[in-house]
Amino acid sequence: MRSRIAGTGRYLPARVLTNDDLAASVATSDEWIRTRTGIRARHVADDAETTSDLALAASREALAAAGLDPADVDLIVVATTTPDMIFPSTACILQAKLGTKGGPAFDVQAVCSGFVYALTLADRMVATGAARNALVVGAEIYSRILDWNDRGTCVLFGDGAGAVVLVPALEPGILASCLHADGAHAPTLCVPGQVRKGAIAGSPYVHMDGGHVFRFAVKVLADAALETLAAANLAPGDIDWLIPHQANLRIMDATAKKLHLPHDRMVVTVDRHANTSAASIPLALDTAVRDGRIRAGQHVMLAGVGGGFTWGAVLLRWHP
Repeated sequence: MRSRIAGTGRYLPARVLTNDDLAASVATSDEWIRTRTGIRARHVADDAETTSDLALAASREALAAAGLDPADVDLIVVATTTPDMIFPSTACILQAKLGTKGGPAFDVQAVCSGFVYALTLADRMVATGAARNALVVGAEIYSRILDWNDRGTCVLFGDGAGAVVLVPALEPGILASCLHADGAHAPTLCVPGQVRKGAIAGSPYVHMDGGHVFRFAVKVLADAALETLAAANLAPGDIDWLIPHQANLRIMDATAKKLHLPHDRMVVTVDRHANTSAASIPLALDTAVRDGRIRAGQHVMLAGVGGGFTWGAVLLRWHP
C-alpha cells in the first residue's frame, strides 16, 4: 500500500503588511526588499489568533477537498516552530478543535523543512498501515518571534497555514523522499531564547546569518531534489512543477537553474506570502492545485531547507 494526497487547504490571516507599510516603521524600502528577496507583502496574524487556529482553518479546507470528515482522520502531524504553547503539542490542540480523538497527534520541529519532514513521516505510517487517513499541516505565526526593528529579519517572514490529507492508494502518489540534517549549523539560524524559571533567558527573536543560509540553501535544495529523483528512477526533466521552500526568490531561482528547469515551471508565492516557514510549501502547493496548474499525472517536487540545518525533498505524482 502507498499513499497519495487527496486534498489540500490553506489559511492566511486577514491583515496584509506590505513593504511600504514596513518602510514606515523600519529603515527599509519596497525596492530594497523586492530586489533582495522577491517579497512584496506578507500576512500577519491577529493578536487573538493562535497557530492551532490557523491550522484548523487550513485543515477544514483540506478535509473538504478530500471529501472526508474530521472523524475519518486517524493521524495528525503538525509542522511548526511557533506552537500554541510549550506543551501539549499543537497537533493535540488541533485534534480537539476538530472534535476527534484516539489517533496519534504530534508536532514536528524541523523549521522551514518541517512540512517535508511531516509529510514523509505520515506517508510511511499510511504505507505501513499504521494510519489510514492522515492530516499533515504546516502552520506558523512568525510575527511573534521577530524583532520588528531588525530589517534583516522582520521583512522576510509571514504567518499562515497549509494542510494536506493523505489517504491509502494502490497507485503511489508519493514516489520518493529524503531527509537530512546537520546540527553543526544550529547557531546560524535560530531563536536562542529559553523559558527559565518563569523568565526568558536569551533572545526570543529570530537570529540569522543570511549569507551563510543563502549559500547552504542553494546547494542542498538541488541536492535533495536530485537524490529524490534518483530514488524514483527519474531525471530533472521529468519534473513538471518545482515547489521549493518559499524563503527568497533568488534561492528558488538558483535551485531551478541547478535542476535545469525554467522559471515558469516553479510555483512562486513568496512575493505575497513571504517566508512562512513550515507553512510555505503546503501554501504554494494548495495555490497551484486550486488554480489548475497541477494536473493529474504530473510530477511535483517539494524541497525544503530550514534551521538546524534540516533539509529534504518529496516527489509526488499527482493523483487528485
